[in-house]
Amino acid sequence: MKYPFIVALATAALAGCVTSPYTPPPTQDTRALGESKLAPKDAAQCIGQAWAQSTQQQVWMQYMLANDQAFDVYVPGQQPPSGSAAVVRKSPTGAGSWLGFRGADSGAAGAISQCQ
Repeated sequence: MKYPFIVALATAALAGCVTSPYTPPPTQDTRALGESKLAPKDAAQCIGQAWAQSTQQQVWMQYMLANDQAFDVYVPGQQPPSGSAAVVRKSPTGAGSWLGFRGADSGAAGAISQCQ
């Protein structure tokens, strides 16, 4: 059985090959949910696939920073730029990812925790 996992990628205004060692999380209505051992891109894909499989709905994943440093993964049924989303950023401790959530979806933390 195949599950729909549609990824829509939007490039950020920031382009080039500049790599920051750490991408701070957004401050606007974003609450921290923990860290993941997965790289940002892998954690974002994990979250998107978990949501797509559990809901059988389209999930949008948006690049927020070049070089796979930051992603927003929108809750099924939500769309960029202002929907509820998992916020995935490069970890401040080096390897892995910082995970957060923006919006009002009570079931999101459980799905995100599967990708830690």
